[in-house]
Amino acid sequence: MSTLKDYLAQKRAALLERRRRIKSGELGVATLKASASAEGRSGVRRIRIRDFQVVSDSPPDFAGYNLGPASPELLVGALSSCLTHTWLIHAADQQVVLEALNAEVSAKIDPRGGSEGHEDIPVYPHDFDYTVSLVSDASPEEIARVAAAVEKACPILNLLKRGTNVTGRIDHKSSASAAAA
Repeated sequence: MSTLKDYLAQKRAALLERRRRIKSGELGVATLKASASAEGRSGVRRIRIRDFQVVSDSPPDFAGYNLGPASPELLVGALSSCLTHTWLIHAADQQVVLEALNAEVSAKIDPRGGSEGHEDIPVYPHDFDYTVSLVSDASPEEIARVAAAVEKACPILNLLKRGTNVTGRIDHKSSASAAAA
């Protein structure tokens, strides 16, 4: 049976090869893409990312069927996944053995956010909090070094802490022109 320790050895080899490819110029900027469409009478959102699909839905009290996590929950899940993966990367890089690893994330969201009389309440998830639980025989100093590297390098954590520019546009077609296409 393969263990997390075995995986960390694989991760280290992949990390070293990836660094070689970055240094040689083989790897550069990548564009990440996703799309979501609302489906039929349910309003379920089917998210497509590469060859994968994720279903997002609302809870029943918001006209949903509870068929998948809502978008804010996906964001919280993305942070937990990114923290876990970034811990794996930096533990492998620093050759710190982990026997178990879990990242639990929470955030607050208030349905009153932005509404009349509650303009000061954010409409987005806020007050993120996370706990990384791990089992390792590494020293507290080694774990602190990995934690510092994770804080510096975790993409989703840093996006949430620092923000980014977002641009958008609307591509509006009439029903008649959409039916003709």
